[in-house]
Amino acid sequence: MKKILAFVLAALVAGPALAQTARRGAAPKAPGAPKPAAGIPARPKLVVGIVVDQMRYDYLYRYWAKFGSGGFRRLLGEGFSFESCRYNYVPTYTGPGHASIYTGATPSVNGIVGNNWFERETGRSTYVTEDKTVQGVGSSGTAGQQSPRHMMTTTITDELRLATNFQSKVIGVCIKDRGSVLPAGHAATAAYWYDGGNGSFISSTFYQNALPEWVVKFNQRGLATQYLSRPWTTLRPLAEYTESTPDDVTWEAPFKGEAAPVFPHNLPAISGVPAAARKDNRPGPATRTAADGPTASLTPTPGATPANAATPNLGVLPNTPFGNSITTDMALEALRAERLGQRGTTDFLALSYSSTDYVGHQFGPNSIEVEDTYLRLDQELARLFAYLDQTVGQGQALVFLSADHGAAHSPEFLKAHRLPSGVVSAALMRDTLQNRLARRHGPGKWVLDYENQQVYLNRQLAAEKKLKLHDLAEEVVQLLVEQPGVSRALTAEDVQKSHWDSGTLMYLENGYYPKRCGDVLVVLEPGWYEAYSIPAKGTTHGASWAYDTHVPLLFWGWHVKPGASAAPVNVVDIAATLARLLHIQEPSGCSGVPLLEVLK
Repeated sequence: MKKILAFVLAALVAGPALAQTARRGAAPKAPGAPKPAAGIPARPKLVVGIVVDQMRYDYLYRYWAKFGSGGFRRLLGEGFSFESCRYNYVPTYTGPGHASIYTGATPSVNGIVGNNWFERETGRSTYVTEDKTVQGVGSSGTAGQQSPRHMMTTTITDELRLATNFQSKVIGVCIKDRGSVLPAGHAATAAYWYDGGNGSFISSTFYQNALPEWVVKFNQRGLATQYLSRPWTTLRPLAEYTESTPDDVTWEAPFKGEAAPVFPHNLPAISGVPAAARKDNRPGPATRTAADGPTASLTPTPGATPANAATPNLGVLPNTPFGNSITTDMALEALRAERLGQRGTTDFLALSYSSTDYVGHQFGPNSIEVEDTYLRLDQELARLFAYLDQTVGQGQALVFLSADHGAAHSPEFLKAHRLPSGVVSAALMRDTLQNRLARRHGPGKWVLDYENQQVYLNRQLAAEKKLKLHDLAEEVVQLLVEQPGVSRALTAEDVQKSHWDSGTLMYLENGYYPKRCGDVLVVLEPGWYEAYSIPAKGTTHGASWAYDTHVPLLFWGWHVKPGASAAPVNVVDIAATLARLLHIQEPSGCSGVPLLEVLK
């Protein structure tokens, strides 16, 4: 009897522990997944974060009929799509977008308030990843002096490194420095970006003192020159681009040296790269080529040089779809050389495609060039996914895809169709304010800077003139709302004293970081945007309106069931969801919440 009672008591004690272990191990396993150690939740072998620069949500469906089966269609067919994903702050630019995706925080917390902002301490504008305390690796110029030092919080990639005692590898790959540096985080194994001065992928001493041998060999292949050695022609017959406007319209910007912004774009002549049949020494069809980057781009490639026969302008490459091709080339080589997802611990590849942004800025979202770029990007995604299937294993990698912001339609395009739109000259806005204030209060540099739709006032001059900053800011508000295209303006003091859960003012609040933002914040009318030259060519972004904030969000691969949700979600929810899937801590400033639909 005593033995029976002892057995029953032992069973009662062990029961909860056994049940807990059973619950922990109850999550469905991907085919062929290794059995995790007892009590350790399963994780994917690899996480791949894909950010498509300037991808509007509607691009998923605008070009649907022309996508192949292995790229965007595969993501939507096999993955989970959040159809109402939005940014919840302004300004919607590349730096803040990448930072928010990976930190799960808005600029008000992570501190990345723009691609550039005015530094009161130094009296000049600073760049989002600029770091003069480090040196370039693989580059002798300033293009390599980059790090994430301006970012005030950890990223999901940092948290993965912490959770695995730094055994996980985290690698960032992007044409743009900020599209690689910010996602890779502070504790990254490495981050690589493209230097238009030498046509190579480079890094900085923040990560390492020399490029790994595989990166050196990759650069020695000279892919940038090869991509630029042939004209950019359309992937399909020109007449089939029915989703786009005619090829020659006034609101598109030609490449320097072109008479008109039309196909074919003669990349050898534009870049100065000799025209030649290239030796195909990379994965993928040999018919792919590469191309150029216009001066109309709002984010020029660091180190770019004027095109001539003696010194080819390899900085042209990002402004063509082949900037995305070389990005995939680099990503596949990183996967192979670093054995990402094949080492027994979860690794992370932070991959961003930038050429969609460069091409969009130059030609606008309704152009054949943008459509062609997305049709070619679809092929690049198919190439990437096929490689993951072959190396990491089908269903073993967790992939998400989103965008750092959307884009506005070109104002001239909208006007041609009787739709409301307009352009505000940033320089004229700044100079108008400066002149008005000087006439009222005397000589002096009253406006130190106008950036990110924000006015930086000269606080020291105001104090010398015995003007209260509050009164001066309110005066600027009244001057601004008189300007064409301005919907409203708000003082920074009002932003800090109030709180909004929704609407336009919520976007301003979530984008405001006091140490780096201006004294007055501006909101433009829907359809209006800032430009540095008028008439404006192509497009830009940065507003709180749907065309800039509504972006795709897709999860695919490990433990993800097919489906879709129309429920409103925010970009900051991505990091929180990844943390839950990986069973790790959220980033230090994360305000997002796990998306339950994809966790089921």
